[in-house]
Amino acid sequence: MNFNSHSDAAVAVAVFLVNKLTAGEARGRAYSPPPKGAERRTAATEALRAGGWRSREATDTEADELADVATELRVVFDAVEADDVDTAALQVNQLLDGTQARPHLERHDGEPWHLHFHGKNQTLRDDWAAACATGLAIVLGSDLHDRLGVCTAPHCDRVYVDISRNGTRRFCSTACQNRVKTAAFRARASHS
Repeated sequence: MNFNSHSDAAVAVAVFLVNKLTAGEARGRAYSPPPKGAERRTAATEALRAGGWRSREATDTEADELADVATELRVVFDAVEADDVDTAALQVNQLLDGTQARPHLERHDGEPWHLHFHGKNQTLRDDWAAACATGLAIVLGSDLHDRLGVCTAPHCDRVYVDISRNGTRRFCSTACQNRVKTAAFRARASHS
């Protein structure tokens, strides 16, 4: 399922930011985001490069600011998972208002004209918060808002966007899907 290439990429960045820079559980274990410094910079930069975008490496300050953005973005996924689209929409609107996201057509790196969204200050934090919020707004404003999800595997709260044709994804990764299938197989085998 594709919304459009730019918003798809922005939503992919939102997913990676949340999954790499927010605490919780991942694949059956407690998950702590990388500590401040080089590890957080690397995680933030990897998240920004999700969806195929070329991004320079985030500074320490920018990585910390992006971790704050990730916390704000997580609210959207958690709200959709709780079937509270109103809260998700209000959170996205708050991000859009705070960044004063504005559309802007750009052409660079040999690509055709495409839509970018920038924040009021054109800082890395505001630009990515604006882009992610806009991408999520496109998803929430469609009948496909249920494509945003939180992993249903036990002890995992990583988020995903379901781009499959049938819209039945329930897990953040193949690893979590396999964990659940293996546990179900073992449970059936022990009852036989």
